[in-house]
Amino acid sequence: MTAETIRSAYSARSVEYTALLGEIDAMAEEDRRTIASWAATLDGPAVDAGCGPGHWTAFLHALGVKVTGIDLIPEFIDSAAARFPETHFHVGDFTSLRLSDGSLDGILSWYSVIHSEPEQLPVILREFARCLHPGGTLLLGFFEGPRVEPFPHAVVTAYFYPVDTMKSLLERASFEVLETHARTSPEHRPHGAIVARRLIPT
Repeated sequence: MTAETIRSAYSARSVEYTALLGEIDAMAEEDRRTIASWAATLDGPAVDAGCGPGHWTAFLHALGVKVTGIDLIPEFIDSAAARFPETHFHVGDFTSLRLSDGSLDGILSWYSVIHSEPEQLPVILREFARCLHPGGTLLLGFFEGPRVEPFPHAVVTAYFYPVDTMKSLLERASFEVLETHARTSPEHRPHGAIVARRLIPT
């Protein structure tokens, strides 16, 4: 799936998506705790990669994180900048974040790689690793499932990943996995999250 396919699909539904999911109060309380706990470990600059409507970026900013929101969808960036003017946002592509090597202390990627095809995901994870300094951390949220497989997401095709598979992909991209989380509920698709640290070269 090309970046243009994803961009077109979300651009067409950006207003609807923002109205439905663009506020922190619409997010699960457990997710707010997970992200706040991770944010408390950060000392330097961070990126919300795939910030969408910008609510998580603003959440991190309110917690004192020096954060920039990046998204592929111009309509999301325009809306986020208008709704959260105290926070920085810009359009960007995960495969090339255009940041200096080791310039970040943290990356939040919360359900932002779910549309990336399996062969694209290692490229993105390596780019995340490149931008983090050794010891910097990534918090990744995704749809958890028993196998890697596509499913008909409401906007555009997305993928399930087993936690163990995502863990292996992160390790191959020079990360050390620190925490894994998974939960299920009747109302939502299964959730997975991983906190991983950029390995320190030996």
